[in-house]
Amino acid sequence: MYDIIIIGSGPAGLSAAVYAKREQLNAVVIEKEYMGTGQIAESERVDNYLGLYGESGYDLGEKFRQHAVSLGVEFYEGEAERIVRSEGGYDTVLSDGKTLRTKTVIYAAGANPKRLDIKGEAEFSGRGVSYCAICDGAFYKNKTVAVIGGGDTALQDAVLLSKKASTVYLVHRRSEFRANKALQKKVADTENIKTVLNAVPLEISGDKKVGAIRLKQDNEERLLNVDGVFVAIGTIPNSRLLDGIVKLDDNNYVVAGEDGTTTAEGIFAAGDVRTKNLRQVVTAVSDGANCVMSAEEYISKISE
Repeated sequence: MYDIIIIGSGPAGLSAAVYAKREQLNAVVIEKEYMGTGQIAESERVDNYLGLYGESGYDLGEKFRQHAVSLGVEFYEGEAERIVRSEGGYDTVLSDGKTLRTKTVIYAAGANPKRLDIKGEAEFSGRGVSYCAICDGAFYKNKTVAVIGGGDTALQDAVLLSKKASTVYLVHRRSEFRANKALQKKVADTENIKTVLNAVPLEISGDKKVGAIRLKQDNEERLLNVDGVFVAIGTIPNSRLLDGIVKLDDNNYVVAGEDGTTTAEGIFAAGDVRTKNLRQVVTAVSDGANCVMSAEEYISKISE
């Protein structure tokens, strides 16, 4: 039986693995993709991780993984399909039919941004198409960008980007925004934010990087020349495995505090899958460390 099973090999999961090894706990990382490092690998450049300025997301993810590997962390390639309460802990049932037993689970399966699913989006992802204004906004100083969405996140992103970009087009498919009134007023008062309502994105185009986005607005097509497109239409947490086991919020994020503790004893949540205000690499890494400390305390308690 393992002390800890870590589900997910992104920054949160790898951080948990490193801390578990340092605490001499018997742990294994279940990774869905071989040699995976999470969504960070899709980031063209990371400028906001302390001490590693300007790293590509792929290289930074590889450094995280190599750190874990150098400590002798155990990895198991497979997809967790079910988590079942058992005597003394939990059984994790994998897609290959194998079952791994553990005293605790650190769930770090992350969240995926909702996609527009239009032509050019996948092609230019990381080359002008971004899903994180906080992460990538600094690259668009004095440039023109489009933000897609009409909720709080989209308007917050537009305001954030307006401080760097020369022009921000805020594109929404409806005639009114869904964001709170205070944010709507801030957008209206920001001179370089231009709202584009009743507009549906059709295609993102460019040469080696994004150069334009084609829209259908009021039944007519329109082309916006932009250097970047920020998609802010929501995220989907990968919390399916924990549904019915721990408490989820209205958006299906795992309800857990800074210590990672959930409503189920012995299950801890780290990274983008948990309720939090800021979903960044630095907070994911912190979550992983905190979860191990919480898990170790829990293991000590049940061993008494």
